[in-house]
Amino acid sequence: MKNTTTETQAQTLTRLLAAADRHHPVTITYTKADGTETLRTIEIYDTRTTKAGDIILKAMDRETGESRTFRLDRIQAYTIHRTAYTVARPTRTDDAPVTLPVASAPATIVGREIARDDAAYYADRYAVLAAA
Repeated sequence: MKNTTTETQAQTLTRLLAAADRHHPVTITYTKADGTETLRTIEIYDTRTTKAGDIILKAMDRETGESRTFRLDRIQAYTIHRTAYTVARPTRTDDAPVTLPVASAPATIVGREIARDDAAYYADRYAVLAAA
């Protein structure tokens, strides 16, 4: 298991998004809001930034088969597996396909989040970062 205290949030997020891009499940040690720790195996399918500035991961929980949200700063440790996803994701309401660039560097993640907030303004910069 990788301990998140030994790496930056950008490094952790880059590795978790790379796992999501490759459809590799991740086992995390997660601290809930009440302070209890849980061990979960998840299949990440989306990332968001909250209005408060927290980075959240949307993932399918393998144990329950349900969609869950996890704050990045509450993940204490993680292990990326080499197996494939097995839990069906929730269906989207629109039929537009979701294509995400491979997260190979922190700049890609930053570009993705900026473009998510204001895609029209940052379209050119996002395309450059997505190609990196």
